[in-house]
Amino acid sequence: MAPADRPEPALSALPAHRSAGAALDRRWDAFHRWGPLALLAVSLAASALTGPTIMTPGEQRAVLWYAGGAVLLEVWALRARPARGAAGSAYYFLRWGLSFALTWCNPFLSVYAVIGYFGAGRYLPGRLPYAGMLLTAVVMAGANSGGFPLGSWGLVAFPVMYALHVGLCAIFWHLSLTEERQARAQRETIDALEEVNERLAAALAENAGLQEQLLVQAREAGIADERRRLAAEIHDTLAQGLTGVITQLQAATASAEPGAARAHIDRAAALARHGLGEARRSVRDLAPAALEHDGLPEALTKTVRTWAARTGIDAACTVTGTPVPLRGAMETTLLRITEEALANAARHSGAARLGVTLSYMDTELALDVRDDGKGFDPARPPRPDHAGGYGLTAMRSRAERLGGTLAVESEPGGGTAISARVPVRAREPGEARARAPVPGGA
Repeated sequence: MAPADRPEPALSALPAHRSAGAALDRRWDAFHRWGPLALLAVSLAASALTGPTIMTPGEQRAVLWYAGGAVLLEVWALRARPARGAAGSAYYFLRWGLSFALTWCNPFLSVYAVIGYFGAGRYLPGRLPYAGMLLTAVVMAGANSGGFPLGSWGLVAFPVMYALHVGLCAIFWHLSLTEERQARAQRETIDALEEVNERLAAALAENAGLQEQLLVQAREAGIADERRRLAAEIHDTLAQGLTGVITQLQAATASAEPGAARAHIDRAAALARHGLGEARRSVRDLAPAALEHDGLPEALTKTVRTWAARTGIDAACTVTGTPVPLRGAMETTLLRITEEALANAARHSGAARLGVTLSYMDTELALDVRDDGKGFDPARPPRPDHAGGYGLTAMRSRAERLGGTLAVESEPGGGTAISARVPVRAREPGEARARAPVPGGA
């Protein structure tokens, strides 16, 4: 959930949108707060330069009063910050009235009235912004037509100038709507990003929990797998070796000839030493001793020959196909399956003949162990607490760990056939077949 690193674009986009939107809002807010005062200052400067020539003393005094009222109004707006609604509407129309009065005294003072084009959408609700801009257009058209009151030439020019300013109103109205739509879209984008971030945060928290759960399950699976491996190794080494030792010691006890008894005792000692060595190798997860210097075909052949000499059962090993070097895990698994099958045959089958066949094919490796013993009913296999029950389970588990299968065919009085099929995984050039032998091992 990564199912976790992919969320970064949304997480990084949200601050960028917020900062860009906040910067634009700050600029517009500064313009609406200080812009009226700046335009009023420009208007008064223009009036001071033109007033003595175009205004009467009474108009000049009126300008001072109107300008003072405008200053007070703008100072109030700086402190109160009126918003869209009743306060905003009162501020907008009062400002318009002052700008109209100033323009009546001196057309150059109409510069202050220009702010009405920009503030309509900020202060007036509903459809009133367009009405406010049309009123602003009256002031501007009158100033462009020579000022109020309109003269004969102004009456002709006023409709034309008013039409032009109505067009400007449409432009400003469109800009106002565009700004509003952009602000709305920006807010929606930020809201959507916040929602995405919340979902991502929840997903990250869930992924963290799942990851922790997977780690716990992986540890438990590793522990269980190691327990199964050790159980299989103990069964295939210690249990089988001890069974052989007991068999040889029983034969020595039952033998009346000292030479034969000594031979059985020597075999029991050899089996004990071999079992001890295999147990040490299993604990350290090394390859079986039979695979230390030989490949799988040679190791199987020697194992079957040794087993036949010990049990007295006629047994042979056949290899078909072209042998290829295999990875150590495959060789060890197939050797252990063979050893378990031989041990089961010696304990339970009562067979006179047994054959082991190792077949190398293009995509898989086949191992078949067949005997002519008394067999059993596969539908009613021995229970795991009986001798042989765990062996079948262990063999099947070993084959499945390599992605293969194990099948058992048998019937009472018809012998038993064990067939393992595993996919071929050749050893890479230079890959070691087994790890170094254990120092001090048997």
